[in-house]
Amino acid sequence: MAPADSPPPARLRVTVVRAPAPRQTEEFVVELAAGSCVRDALAAAGWWDGEDGLATSWHVGVWSRAATLDQALHDGDRVEWVRDLRVDPKVARRERFAGQGARTAGLFARRRPGSKSGY
Repeated sequence: MAPADSPPPARLRVTVVRAPAPRQTEEFVVELAAGSCVRDALAAAGWWDGEDGLATSWHVGVWSRAATLDQALHDGDRVEWVRDLRVDPKVARRERFAGQGARTAGLFARRRPGSKSGY
């Protein structure tokens, strides 16, 4: 473990991940200069061409937390570039459950004859 007063590394190793389509991911490990930001990591992966229009349809995060394109990176960070959700997962689950019916879905679908409900 490095002492607390050691200088920051001159190069950063950052993992950059995106999901261009459902069930498909692309992941790269890039080396950046110290003091680089999220935008620099996306550009190093070849995913950022300098147009801000792409930023409105995709969201960026560092370790699953929302981030800005100008956020500074640290060695070992994971930058995630994700698409908008097409359907709210809670709404999709409710619709699936309603379509299946309460008796035929879920944990209590198969009960033993004569047992209490919920067991």
